[in-house]
Amino acid sequence: MNHSAIVLAVDFSSTLGQDRGLLDFNNKLLFMHVVNAVKAVAEETIIVTSSQEQSEKYRKVAGSNVRFAVAPALSNDPFMGALTGFEMAAGKYSLLLPFDAPFVSKEVVELLFELCPGRSAVVPRWPDTKIEPLLAVYRTQAALEAAKLALNDGKLSLANMVDNLGGVRYVSTLVIQELDPDFKTFFRIKSPLDLKKALVMLKPRKLK
Repeated sequence: MNHSAIVLAVDFSSTLGQDRGLLDFNNKLLFMHVVNAVKAVAEETIIVTSSQEQSEKYRKVAGSNVRFAVAPALSNDPFMGALTGFEMAAGKYSLLLPFDAPFVSKEVVELLFELCPGRSAVVPRWPDTKIEPLLAVYRTQAALEAAKLALNDGKLSLANMVDNLGGVRYVSTLVIQELDPDFKTFFRIKSPLDLKKALVMLKPRKLK
C-alpha cells in the first residue's frame, strides 16, 4: 500500500457546543467532507478519535472502508492522534489532516503526495515561515519514529515532530495558491463565526 489518509478527530477546542465532526454542514456531517475529499487519492482512510464511543458514532456514517483508532490521551494538540494514526497506517506515505476542514482540495492533496517520494515529509509553509503540519504528507515510518522521539523528549507537538525529521520538503503556499486560490483547504470550522464564513464560501465566486 502506498497512500494512507489519517483524519484527526481529537481536537474539541470549539464554541459550537458539540462534536464538530457530527455537525451538519451542507447536508453532510462535517467529518465526511474530509473523508470524501481523500478517498480518491488514498488507499485507506483512518479516523483517530478520542474515545470508543466517538468512533462508534462516526462508524455508523463512515461506512466499512474507513478504519478507526482511539488516541490514548486527549489534548488540544493533535500530536497523540497523529502518533496513533502513524502506528496504524499501512501506507508508505500518510496524509495527515483535521476532521473539520470541509474544503480540502483533492488537487492540493495529490500535489503533496507527488512531492513526497525521496523526502521524509512535504509540509506547506506560509511566507512568514509558519508551517501547516496538520495538513501535510509524511513518510509513515519516518514520522512514527520522529513522533516517538518527541514523545520521549516530552515535546508533544506536531512542530516538534517535524523538527525531528530530516529531509523535509517545505512547499510554499504560493505554489498551493495556484491550485486553491482562496486557500480553502486550510479553512477549519471551530466556531459559529467560522460556520457562517463556511456557508458563504459555498457560494460560487463572482467573476470580476
